[in-house]
Amino acid sequence: MVNLELSLLLDVSGSVDANEFNLQRQGYIDAFNNPAIQALIANNNANPGGIAVNFIYWSGSAQQSQSVGWTHIQTAADAANFATAIAGTVRPFSGLTAPGSALNFAAPLFASNMFDSNFQIIDVSGDGAQNDGANTLAARNAALAAGIDRINGLPILGENGLLAFYQNNIQGGANSFTTPASSFADFGTAILDKLSKEIGDPGGGGGDVPEPMSLVVWSVLGLAAGGWKLRRRS
Repeated sequence: MVNLELSLLLDVSGSVDANEFNLQRQGYIDAFNNPAIQALIANNNANPGGIAVNFIYWSGSAQQSQSVGWTHIQTAADAANFATAIAGTVRPFSGLTAPGSALNFAAPLFASNMFDSNFQIIDVSGDGAQNDGANTLAARNAALAAGIDRINGLPILGENGLLAFYQNNIQGGANSFTTPASSFADFGTAILDKLSKEIGDPGGGGGDVPEPMSLVVWSVLGLAAGGWKLRRRS
């Protein structure tokens, strides 16, 4: 039993150049090597049993890769090892932008990862709105209906309307939030802030935008999508 299952989804679509990809990946590496993040993970009051985390690269409709599988992190050493695992990954795609398909890929992995938890969170970062793949709003709603507690967003700003797209189509669930980065150069700071909130207070929020969809609508959409549900929590 862990307190938190956290799925990290990183955009590697064609609009992200090699330097921008490295800035994003390094942001995650630095975050899990950060003593403050490591202390939050190791704090048994905040995270009894630690946390479980995976790391997914995504791009177009059929382009998703779980590049670091579900990993149990309880100590600073565990977190540093997870950072090393991220550092060892290579970019698998450079296609279109399909965040809805990424959500549809990531959400069922919670049900088969062999962990039980108090909270399940998906963390999506990217620099563009959907231009390919499954409908993002429908994918978000299906994930929430199936049992994911919240989906938080980290848009890297530049594309017109991107912040609103993330707030309205990706962010979802009680106490969900969107943390924008003003540029790729600011990604490291933004992801450190975001992970601090997600790991330090998994049930709380960094809260900037309330979720407009009702649980009733989520349930209907989830039943329509069919197929999988999170197992019962311990």
